[in-house]
Amino acid sequence: MKKTIAIIEGDGIGPEVTRQSVRILNTIAESFNHEFSYRYCLMGADAIDKTGSPLPDETIDICLNSDAILFGAIGHPKYDNDPNAKVRPEQGLLKLRKSLQLFANIRPVATYSALQHLSPLKAKNLEGVDFIIYRELTGGIYFGKKELSEDGLSAIDECTYNITEIERIAHLAFQAAQKRRKKLTLVDKANVLETSRLWRKAVKDLASQYEDVTVDFLFVDNAAMQIILNPAQFDVILTENMFGDIISDEASVISGSLGLLPSASIGNGSALFEPIHGSYPQAAGKDIANPLGSILSAAMLLDHFELNEEATLIREAVNWTLQNGFVTKDIDPVNFYFTNTIGELISDYVSGKIPGSVKQENIELRKSTII
Repeated sequence: MKKTIAIIEGDGIGPEVTRQSVRILNTIAESFNHEFSYRYCLMGADAIDKTGSPLPDETIDICLNSDAILFGAIGHPKYDNDPNAKVRPEQGLLKLRKSLQLFANIRPVATYSALQHLSPLKAKNLEGVDFIIYRELTGGIYFGKKELSEDGLSAIDECTYNITEIERIAHLAFQAAQKRRKKLTLVDKANVLETSRLWRKAVKDLASQYEDVTVDFLFVDNAAMQIILNPAQFDVILTENMFGDIISDEASVISGSLGLLPSASIGNGSALFEPIHGSYPQAAGKDIANPLGSILSAAMLLDHFELNEEATLIREAVNWTLQNGFVTKDIDPVNFYFTNTIGELISDYVSGKIPGSVKQENIELRKSTII
């Protein structure tokens, strides 16, 4: 298989973690006789510094003409700490989502037995946790009309949805549920918001097309509570933009580290894959960032290409590193391994260079050479 992948390394730790994903994609290509070519482009604070724009037109063109996009991270403290900045890194990501019509953000949430001690939840609440959040990405309050009064004492953020925006992501969520445990939960605020009532009506109407899927409904405040009390009850969660932003971040801590979780943004054209973590500028250049979220995002990219065996192998390799204690500083601040080492280990596992049983003492000086 031949595919072209746009690479946006982004800001902070973005370049470091993305390079490990590219390393592993290259190993996959070599092991399975694929050909991946890469086109590098700019977005975020890095793009502002180099071009004055958070999303240069060239980046949009490259992404539109690629089969998928692998993205690192976005953001920089000099913009976070300046509320008056007119040009901001995050504007690039929002514009890219609009330009590529990436209307669905998909975030899987899973737990690892080796990391249960890091989760804020009790171990008994982590058993069987495996759900996925479908968040609408291009509508709602984030993209609505925004106004500040002339006296600066009042403001408006308008929330708007139309039926087409709701139905297109609802179909994806229903189809995902059919391939999983056949349960879909719509998270809304239909007791208060007219847009939520439209969401609920649309999902109820579509449910007749997916008779094998059980549908239930939760108000967003109750859903936020249930994700903590009993996360194993969920299979596929469907929700609008702002609610999805909030509950997906809440759910992300269940696994024990933000550095573990991948995501995909898909739509009518190209699809974008990225770890959910931020740019973490304090760790940039220190070789301590956790690359697993990016690497698992690369696995989702391979699933998008219908290379499921290859994606499964990457996930198996990730699980192997965690089970054997080969983790980065965010997981174990004392006995940790470097970003490059984790990438090299996973690459070696994927290529079959690592035997079935490896002892930690055989990895010397935090290098991945097995002796």
